Amino acid sequence: MGLLDGLRVLDLTMWRPGPYATQLLGRLGADVVKVEPPGGEPMRAFRDHFDVLNRHKRSVELDLKSEGGLARCLELARDAEVFVEGFRPGVADRLGVGYARLREVAPALVYCSISGYGAEGPLADVPGHDVNYRAYAGALAQDATAAGAELAVADMAAATMASFAITAAVLKARETGIGERIDLAMADVLADWVETSPDMSGADAPVPGYGVYPTKDGRTITLGVVSEQPLWAATCRALGLERHADVDFPQRFARLRELDGEIGHAIANLDRDEAVARLSKEGAPVAPVLTRAEMLDHEHFRARGIGQGPVRTANHAGPAIGVVPELDEHRGEGWRLTD
Repeated sequence: MGLLDGLRVLDLTMWRPGPYATQLLGRLGADVVKVEPPGGEPMRAFRDHFDVLNRHKRSVELDLKSEGGLARCLELARDAEVFVEGFRPGVADRLGVGYARLREVAPALVYCSISGYGAEGPLADVPGHDVNYRAYAGALAQDATAAGAELAVADMAAATMASFAITAAVLKARETGIGERIDLAMADVLADWVETSPDMSGADAPVPGYGVYPTKDGRTITLGVVSEQPLWAATCRALGLERHADVDFPQRFARLRELDGEIGHAIANLDRDEAVARLSKEGAPVAPVLTRAEMLDHEHFRARGIGQGPVRTANHAGPAIGVVPELDEHRGEGWRLTD
C-alpha cells in the first residue's frame, strides 16, 4: 500500500517538469493516467529520457481537438482528484480543458498548471526552457559559458514543488470539497530559492575549506567545512596542515584567502581518489565530483536503490520500479477501483 493509494491523477504534461511531478505521485501509489496527443508525446523519440520520467503510469492517446477525444478527457477528469497540464498559458482553455471548464464538472478538482513564467505577469507569454528560467531567476553564474550538459534544475525543482503543492491541495480539497488552481512557474521556484539564499557573488569561498577544488589528475572534489571545529581540524590533518588545525571559526573568516589557498594547493598535489581517501580517513566532509555513470555505479546509491525514488518510508511499502506504458496501451480503461 503506497502513501497515495487511491489518488487519481490525470496527466496532460510532456517533456520533463510535469512528467516528473506526476511520476513522483505515482511512485507513492497514485493512479496516474497519462493523456498523450496523436502519435504520442514527442519525448518518446528519446526513450532514455522518456522511460525514466514516465514509469508508474498508464497511457491513453486522445486528440483533444476532436469531439470524441475531448469528451473522453472530460469524462476522465470528472472522476479525477488531480489534473496536471504543462501547456503555455491560454492553450488549455483553447483546447477545452482549462480550469474554469473542468471546475464545472469536478468542483473538488486540484488543477495544477506548470509553465516557465506562470499564467500571469510580463513574461507569461515568453517561450523558454530550463537555462532561460535559471538566467532570469539569478540562478545561473554570470560567467557561465555552457549549460546544456548541466542538471535541469528549474525543471526538476518545479516538478518537486508541484508534487508537494498538489498533495497539500488534495488534503484541503478532501476536507472542504473545494478544489484548487495551482499556478506554478519554474522561474518562480528558482527565484524563491535565490531570494532566500545569501548573495555570495564575488566571494572566493564562504569559509576556508568549503567549495570545489581541482586535483592533480584533472578531476575535482568538494569540501564542506563550515563552522564545526572538528571538521576543520580533520581537514587540516588530512592535508598536512596541522599548524592550522586549532584556528577557530572567527579567525578562519579573517584569514579566508590565505587558508583556503593553502587547502587548494594541498589538494592540487593529490589525485582525486587519493585526496578523497585521505580526507575520508580523517573524518573530513569530502565528496568527489562524480559523473552520472560513476554515481549510478557507486556502492552507496546502489545500496539505496536509486531508480525507485528518493523517498523512504517505514510503515508503508516503498514503490517498485514502475513499468513504462506503451502509447495508448490503456485505451478504454477507467480509474482503478479502490477499497
